[in-house]
Amino acid sequence: MNAPTPLATDASSPLHCDAVIVGGGPAGLMAAEVLAQAGVAVHLFDVMASVGRKFLLAGKGGLNLTHSESHAPFVSRYAGRQPQIEPLVQAFGGPEVRAWAQGLGVETFVGTSGRVFPTDMKAAPLLRAWLQRLRGLGVRFHMRHRWLGWGGDGALRFAAPVGEVQVTARAVVLALGGGSWARLGADGAWVSLLAQRGVAVAPLRPANCGFDVPRVDAPAGETRRAFLQELLGRSPEGAVGWTPHFAERFAGQPFKSVALSFTDSQGRHFSRRGEFVATATGVEGSLVYAASQLLRDEIEAHGHATFHLDLLPDHAPERVLVEVRHPRGSRSLSSHLKSRLGLDGIKAGILYEHLGKDGMNDPLALAHAIKALPITVVAARPLDEAISTAGGVAFEALDEHLMAIAAPGVFCAGEMLDWEAPTGGYLLTASLASGMRAGQGVLRFLGTGAGG
Repeated sequence: MNAPTPLATDASSPLHCDAVIVGGGPAGLMAAEVLAQAGVAVHLFDVMASVGRKFLLAGKGGLNLTHSESHAPFVSRYAGRQPQIEPLVQAFGGPEVRAWAQGLGVETFVGTSGRVFPTDMKAAPLLRAWLQRLRGLGVRFHMRHRWLGWGGDGALRFAAPVGEVQVTARAVVLALGGGSWARLGADGAWVSLLAQRGVAVAPLRPANCGFDVPRVDAPAGETRRAFLQELLGRSPEGAVGWTPHFAERFAGQPFKSVALSFTDSQGRHFSRRGEFVATATGVEGSLVYAASQLLRDEIEAHGHATFHLDLLPDHAPERVLVEVRHPRGSRSLSSHLKSRLGLDGIKAGILYEHLGKDGMNDPLALAHAIKALPITVVAARPLDEAISTAGGVAFEALDEHLMAIAAPGVFCAGEMLDWEAPTGGYLLTASLASGMRAGQGVLRFLGTGAGG
């Protein structure tokens, strides 16, 4: 996407800059754009061979730029960090993102879910146009430069192809990402570097992630529910854990057209329709990701979380019970459920997993399970597998311009800040908005008069 620009320097002859950006994701690129448009000479450093690696990966199935919903519901997606994120997206939210893309020659459209995409659904054309604009503004890109922190004289240290180099800057924007997808450059190695400078950092945690269910080798039905009760130390609600048979047969298959509901121990409630996927160890996919913050927090507090699955959200409980009780003659129960309710495949499999043979032949138990199947999760998947990251630089450690109070001239932006949001365009919008705010903060710090 862009060729590396070598630094003609080493540790004995540092490069001197007005503004340095560390990190070539959306937040860093937006900060670079703000600064370069104001006439500031910008040098951007990134550990990878090209910028925007995670941006391109996010757009592999269709780049979700932002969301079209109105301001109030939009900012509510940032939950506990709404007070900090709202001012950022108020200045650069959904409409502004669409106008910015249009300015790069990329038209957008609103999908049926309200999500906003480029008309060609691709990330690469937008990134190419953006980089062309930045180069035209004079931004210098230095690739394969891993940030190592600060030297004793305050210079930035980088491990580069030519060896260690040092860079001094009047202002620095750190946009290093969270800790997910380390192979794309965001490995969270910056946490200790900032902590050493006295900048408060909340522990990084997975967000928009999958979960593991308990592995259950006991047989289906009452015996297995008793096993789960002992395993979880809780009432035998009948929460499902994958048996080897279920995991082998259904891993990778989707639960389509279902509804997931969950109420945590603090009374916070989630309910939504959609789909997700069974994995060899648990669950993942868009519907699970949407509930992941509550599920993760509940697991951290209590060791497990149980959500309920409605396998037939278009069917009232009364209708389900009538159909289950309908005489099936010589047909098998599997054939009966498929013909009367359209239940087969993984949905039928999870019912057998939960109820066992005796429970499947109990109409009341079967009807209840169809409408409210409990699934317990006991661990979030590892941080590196998550779509995004919670935790990061505490907003309380920053001023309103995203400058670190303990490190004047150092600004932070993007996913390395302590916030999270569901997928749907909210992550990218807030990353861009925070990059803009950090860039404006640098302008103010440098005294250009253009910082707002």
